[in-house]
Amino acid sequence: MSDDGKSRALMIAPEAPYPLAGGGALRTASLLHYLATRYAVDLILFRQPGAADPAKELPVGLAQRFSVIDLPRHRRTEMARRVRNTVRLARRVPPLVDRFSGFEREIAAAIEGHRYHVGVIEHFWCAPYWQQIHNVCARTVLDLHNIESVLHARCAAVEGGAERFAHGVFCTAARELERKWLPCFSEVLTTSALDSKLALERAPGARVCIYPNAIPLPPVPQIEREEVVVFSGNLEYHPNVSAVRFFRREVWPILRERWPQLVWRLVGKNPQGVKALTSGDSRIELCGPVQNAIPELARAKVAVVPLLAGTGTRLKILEAWAACLPVVSTRLGAEGLGVCDGTHLLLADGASAFAAAVSRLLEYSTLRDQLGRAGRLLLEREFTWEKAWRSLDL
Repeated sequence: MSDDGKSRALMIAPEAPYPLAGGGALRTASLLHYLATRYAVDLILFRQPGAADPAKELPVGLAQRFSVIDLPRHRRTEMARRVRNTVRLARRVPPLVDRFSGFEREIAAAIEGHRYHVGVIEHFWCAPYWQQIHNVCARTVLDLHNIESVLHARCAAVEGGAERFAHGVFCTAARELERKWLPCFSEVLTTSALDSKLALERAPGARVCIYPNAIPLPPVPQIEREEVVVFSGNLEYHPNVSAVRFFRREVWPILRERWPQLVWRLVGKNPQGVKALTSGDSRIELCGPVQNAIPELARAKVAVVPLLAGTGTRLKILEAWAACLPVVSTRLGAEGLGVCDGTHLLLADGASAFAAAVSRLLEYSTLRDQLGRAGRLLLEREFTWEKAWRSLDL
């Protein structure tokens, strides 16, 4: 019990939940806010080298005790990444699992002398810390933002050569770890029914529950639309990079020719991840990270989600809906959201079909408005934090 008589909860998060920028932060923050309404929360956060103190970014009262684990410095150049991935391949360790491993003593020190009603671990990368927390937590929960083995399998399917081989190895390694760790937890949270099915295929003994991605409901931005199509997300995340590459090489040339004033704007952190793909065209804008994506999205006429890989559900679509912005997505990009093509957004696979769907929205303002309103209504009905919390019983 805490000093105010509340039961205690523990959360371990490899990504800081605040500021609310990016899908990982939004999902972690939603679960943290849920816990904070019921428990006194102890929060263990990892900090990247040079980053601000993540505890100072949190709203007051969200957690009672903080522990910050500093990650070792590493280079982020392309060559350094290649070296790291070569070592991972040799060791058969998926990316980020190794980055967040080796901090057992720090975790044990942070929880020493405490007991918890529930302990939540964010992201599959930190699943092995179940060993440190299960003896002091009545229940243990693993929150899966993605199904890692499926993520790597899908990335392999859209790549070639060495990249395809690496993702294939990481897929197998992740699947073995999923089989090992998922059944250990009292409960495993996934973003959709499809991800729940995929998780159970990999670990039939796991106890899986759907906790949908969601965002805090903002007011509708009152911003004039520009002649812009927008893509948002972490621009260093592999599924986003492959989506940008596909759109740049196969879709954008069609749209660029048909719509002479159109600009393609990319919004999100780590813009260096796609700089080489988007350079040389004055009508492509790299905005970089923004504090709040929704007003930036609201400046555009269409949100494009040309994803060819990935799992989970796309918070970039939820944020577009929050801005009443119509969306064109591949079917994979919209999976798990329970959408109806032509009602909530437009679905299109292949370059010509995708370009045609975007052009249709650019041409018909009535359809843009209709889909923007329908997306916003679906968000309000199913994908706000308060609505998502109804699926939890922690």
